[in-house]
Amino acid sequence: MKNSDKPYVILNAAMTVDGKIASKTGNSQISCDRDLDRVHRLRSEVDGIMIGIETVLADDSELTVRRVKGENPIRIVIDSKGRTPSDARVLDDSAPTIIGSSELIKDRDKKRLQSLNAEVIITGEETVDLSSLLQILKKEKGMNKLLLEGGSTLNWSMMKEGLVDEIRIAIHPTIIGGKDAKTLVDGEGMEKIRNGIKLSLMNTEKVGKDIVLTYEWGNQDND
Repeated sequence: MKNSDKPYVILNAAMTVDGKIASKTGNSQISCDRDLDRVHRLRSEVDGIMIGIETVLADDSELTVRRVKGENPIRIVIDSKGRTPSDARVLDDSAPTIIGSSELIKDRDKKRLQSLNAEVIITGEETVDLSSLLQILKKEKGMNKLLLEGGSTLNWSMMKEGLVDEIRIAIHPTIIGGKDAKTLVDGEGMEKIRNGIKLSLMNTEKVGKDIVLTYEWGNQDND
């Protein structure tokens, strides 16, 4: 997908063989050590990292480059109602933080987040207008490449709107099961397989115990 009005978006995720990105209790420590090195190297190569508020609340991610040399990218949190806790690590001073919010955010939460040196960008009435936010990140913040480390909900929203250009998935040789365990995407989903989002496999790589698959947004062959 080519869209010069937004950053190039890479969705990166680790999942089990049965497609789970977290266990039924929310544990998401899936990647092997070598894959974590790969992820941090990827972080060092982008202008920003995007996650959703549920990931902040579940993992308290810092979203910095620690395992390789490189500068910390700008952190973007999709948080429609301004629920990011004041003590969240994503608000520390290790990197700038942008909160993408909607008109549902209360003024006190907006001011609270701004007082913690986070920039609040409001797009959308009840949910964040992701397309508009990405355009702002490109045109006003100069972001050309963005890493999406979202959970099931944000991943689906970004893919449904056609805002993802590349997908990198590390498959860890484990099966955990659980009907309540999160998968790579959720949302309403497609009614038929033929209506699914089409991807083209660009590369496969063995990284430690894991296999990393790289897909480009695009049409599949019919064979």
